[in-house]
Amino acid sequence: MKTFMRKSVGALILSVFIAGALLAAASSAKATVSWGQEVTSVGMLYVGTPFKWGGKTPKGFDASGYTSFIYRESAANLHIPASSKAQYKLGRSVTKDALKEGDLVFFNTNGKDISFVGIYLGSNSFIASTSSKGVSVQKLNHPYWKKHYAGAKRILKHQY
Repeated sequence: MKTFMRKSVGALILSVFIAGALLAAASSAKATVSWGQEVTSVGMLYVGTPFKWGGKTPKGFDASGYTSFIYRESAANLHIPASSKAQYKLGRSVTKDALKEGDLVFFNTNGKDISFVGIYLGSNSFIASTSSKGVSVQKLNHPYWKKHYAGAKRILKHQY
């Protein structure tokens, strides 16, 4: 009986030690999520939200209302204007080949000036609220977007 008790107590102590070591290892593990990934993750939550001219809420977004809402509601907590033209004045310019997740991509869809904005997702894709599909993922190399592309801005200072 004593031998059985010693083995049981020994096994229990070993189990507690192993569990403690695993817990310590797990708590020291750190996931690295960029600010851009945080912004795009929040942005993806609203895929399917309808388009609404002047919309700035999950009931309906226009393009700049959507980007303004997402940057404010994400951990980035940036309050940016709800106008694509005003958003284009923020941050620093980024070339197409240097785009990072979370950068703003701008388009001239009215033939005059900046009139549309989306959030770059990576892999040549961006998310935006379009009048035809609401919040949806688009491809930068689609003929329409390629023709109207006007530039990109990085407004997340952590990505400079």
